[in-house]
Amino acid sequence: SGAETGGNFAFHSPGGQTEIFYEEANRKPLAGFEGESLLDEGQTIALSDFEGEIVVLNAWGQWCAPCRAEVDDLQHVHEHLQAQGNGIVLGINPSIYDPPFKTAANLGGVPSSVIPTTIVLDKQHRPAAVFLREITADDLLEVIDRLDGEA
Repeated sequence: SGAETGGNFAFHSPGGQTEIFYEEANRKPLAGFEGESLLDEGQTIALSDFEGEIVVLNAWGQWCAPCRAEVDDLQHVHEHLQAQGNGIVLGINPSIYDPPFKTAANLGGVPSSVIPTTIVLDKQHRPAAVFLREITADDLLEVIDRLDGEA
């Protein structure tokens, strides 16, 4: 269910949506997952490490130009969350470690081959928004501010 465009795999979700938002009442919890830290070798990062925080999951690959283009925006969002002390951006590199992303992918029927994909989890770590396209800092901050306002 993909279209080949100039050698880049383009995913189109049912109805061609590139962003999906889940109302608070309709959100389902994410099966907790953990993966090897790409920063600290031998260390494991688990969702439970960020209890009560907003978590932005971003899947990327070095071969993916839009993913590289997103780096500055994601860094900006990460710094914003860290400054507020209410969340974190976690990068998942599918070329190195895929299981957590497969877990996330099982949620909204997001295929694990989608690049770029960004999933915003609310403070209960339930997916609140899924972007199947290149994101901007503003896209994410809008969602984050809304989630931050939730009880």
